[in-house]
Amino acid sequence: MTAQQQSMLTGSAVRQDVKKGTVIHNGSTDCLGLLLISSGQLRAYILSDEGREVTIYRLFERDVCLFSASCMMRSIQFEITIEAEKDSQFWVIPAQVYQQVMEQSAPMANYTNEIMASRFSEVMWLIEQIMWKSFDRRLAAFLLEEAVIEGTNCLKITHEVIGNHLGNAREVVTRMLRYFQNEGMVSLARGTVEIVDTKRLERLAGK
Repeated sequence: MTAQQQSMLTGSAVRQDVKKGTVIHNGSTDCLGLLLISSGQLRAYILSDEGREVTIYRLFERDVCLFSASCMMRSIQFEITIEAEKDSQFWVIPAQVYQQVMEQSAPMANYTNEIMASRFSEVMWLIEQIMWKSFDRRLAAFLLEEAVIEGTNCLKITHEVIGNHLGNAREVVTRMLRYFQNEGMVSLARGTVEIVDTKRLERLAGK
């Protein structure tokens, strides 16, 4: 980018600090702008008419979210909600400013296309998981991924939250976790799931 284009982006960016649980972007009701994550953790999910959630991707430090600037992509009708999973800090670049720079800069346009392709790949992967992979394998993979993200095998997470990530009812999650516990793979306590046999979970998840 030219110095002028860089100045446009940095001059228009606004820093925001949000607490865990804050809804940052709600479907197509707003066009917040492009998000650049400085710290924390965000979750992007879709919501069915019946109120069931499923996580499509998560955002960490230095990640970029384009779908929060949905008005910039008129041909894409994604009803995505973005929520802070942890206390987070991010920069918001107004959609019109980002679009103006993107129209002037081929590298920026290519970078944007790469981000879009990556996000669509994640969505397609999710669809494949839901359609073709059994729930026990999906749950095992989720627990292993969560352990990596949190840096511990003792996960402070409720069955309802797990269900929201995976698009399943809390009761279904509870039954499967109890099965995992009976098989010696996890230990359950109120608000906590502890992984006690990582190798078996990995084999179940197909890793």
